[in-house]
Amino acid sequence: MNRRDVLKTIAAASSLAVFTPDTSAARNKNAASSSGSFKHSVCAWCYRMPLEKLILGAKKIGLDSVELLNLDQIPLVQKHGLTCAVANGPSSIPNGFNRSENHKRYVPAFIKAIEQCAALNVPNIICFSGNRRGQSDAEGLEICAQGLKQIMSAAEKNKVTVVMELLNSKINHKDYQCDHTEWGVELVKRVGSERFKLLYDIYHMQVMEGDVIRNIRRYKDYIGHYHTAGNPGRNEFEPQDVQELNYTAISKTIHDIGFRGYLGQEFTPRRSPLASLAAAVKICTVS
Repeated sequence: MNRRDVLKTIAAASSLAVFTPDTSAARNKNAASSSGSFKHSVCAWCYRMPLEKLILGAKKIGLDSVELLNLDQIPLVQKHGLTCAVANGPSSIPNGFNRSENHKRYVPAFIKAIEQCAALNVPNIICFSGNRRGQSDAEGLEICAQGLKQIMSAAEKNKVTVVMELLNSKINHKDYQCDHTEWGVELVKRVGSERFKLLYDIYHMQVMEGDVIRNIRRYKDYIGHYHTAGNPGRNEFEPQDVQELNYTAISKTIHDIGFRGYLGQEFTPRRSPLASLAAAVKICTVS
């Protein structure tokens, strides 16, 4: 089951009515607690539970956001006093901006989605490069830039950042084009807008290139969002887990470079999902 399939399941189990955002004292306390560091988020698709149950669990743990939601799911998060750090966009992992024929559909769809994100106070919307399918990386860069430039005026006007996710093409997403940080950074440079950044997935980039802390420091100005997971396995990263990423050190680096956006937990839990989520957030919290 992929990310988009899981999101459909979550949506079916959730109320989609429009709600008034919660402005309770508990929410204000959450916002204040994270004001000196980056904020904490969780990706809904990998926890495989009804959305409202995840929202309530995330709120109890002290998270700021539940993300990678469809636009019609976001009011439910806001009802409970949280936000959605990143909304799902119209593109898909295999079919993204690296094909000119997709631009006719994606450009107007993204402009509309960006306007909706602004109305919902959602700061980021995700996009993807698409798979190579024999295309050279140079050609993919040029075509992606051509398409993305067409939605930047809307992003700038509405103050919504479009983030392209870096994914590994070795294990999880064979043939995906935006699979190295340097390629993504070059794309950000070509698009030339403060409203286009990278979503740096720590797990995926550990698989592809390693050197995570150095790359976070080197490319900090090109990154608008982060995702976590342990490697190998894409699971928990508590001390007893056999995996190679030091999230205490990585989180301190993200804090120390001045990042004050969102870090999203995107691991697939093998144990109790909410207990594992609480443990991951504790590891990633920088005081």
